[in-house]
Amino acid sequence: RIEAAAAAAGVPIAWRPFLLGPIFRAQGWNDSPFNLYPVKGRYMWRDLARVCASLELPLRQPSTFPRNGLLAARVACRFADESWCPAFVRGVYRANFAEDRDIADPTVLASCLTAIGQPANERIAAANADKDLLRAQTERAIALGVFGAPSFTVGDELFWGNDRLDAALESWKKRYAARGPQRGSEER
Repeated sequence: RIEAAAAAAGVPIAWRPFLLGPIFRAQGWNDSPFNLYPVKGRYMWRDLARVCASLELPLRQPSTFPRNGLLAARVACRFADESWCPAFVRGVYRANFAEDRDIADPTVLASCLTAIGQPANERIAAANADKDLLRAQTERAIALGVFGAPSFTVGDELFWGNDRLDAALESWKKRYAARGPQRGSEER
């Protein structure tokens, strides 16, 4: 929902993909908090179902969670500034969270790329050739204090969670609107 909400608010988006695994490890976790804290995990899956229903988004809890999103994140990171990248990310999320497909499988990612008219083999090869970019972006997220996703930053202020998107957009407008168009809001 970020694209429509940001456009309506006149706020630009700078996508900055990162990996959650290293962020969780930096907090002393070896798994998703959904799995580490079963009571909270059950609640979070139920809450996610409510949110998806309200937004009319399909949701099917993956049979394996979390899945390895390394290659998908590399593609998203390498091509974050391309106009087709948000559609790719939505395709990956749909594959994982609506269709229960293994997003670690390069053929699944290739189908997500092909569905949006991108040369899959070319894009995947380019992403694999630039492994340091995702590592650096994940280290930057850790340095910013990111501890989960989705996260949004406005300047040095962090907003975490889907329910904080509107607050992040409002913060950007207060901070940057008088200065004119610029890239002041980033999704993490």
